[in-house]
Amino acid sequence: MKPQRGFSLIELLIVVAIIGVLAAIAIPNLLSSRRASNEASAISSVRSIGSAQIAYRFTTGQGYNYCNSLATLGVDQRLDTVLSAGTKAGYNFSCTGVDATSTSPAYFDTIANPQSRGQFGTGNRSFGSNDTFIIYVREDGSDITIGSPPPGDRTPPSSVPLN
Repeated sequence: MKPQRGFSLIELLIVVAIIGVLAAIAIPNLLSSRRASNEASAISSVRSIGSAQIAYRFTTGQGYNYCNSLATLGVDQRLDTVLSAGTKAGYNFSCTGVDATSTSPAYFDTIANPQSRGQFGTGNRSFGSNDTFIIYVREDGSDITIGSPPPGDRTPPSSVPLN
């Protein structure tokens, strides 16, 4: 009789254990990288919304009004269809513009909040901007809300400018 060749059950269990240890090390790093890329995409998207608002203001807004919604910026083809729908790369976006009146200038607020937070979330920081074109970040895990109309303070409470 020929001797049987192959792997024993112990050898197979050792290989599976090694693969499990490698996965336990690699998966948290991959999730952290995904969160970081989602946050970078959110910052870039907030900048893009600000640029689209400027383009809208000096064309359709007649030099003084901003666009009132992301959907309108998408219809005018100033933003891509994914961002103008309000969701991109694990973040929810909103942008509200207010027209100028005889007593106050036009302004807009842009908000980017992660869809989920934590180790398995899409992001841990919230971002926002307004007509000052400064991007603010809130790192405490709460959603960001931005300012009041001028001449009030346009700086979000408990947020810091992103460097």
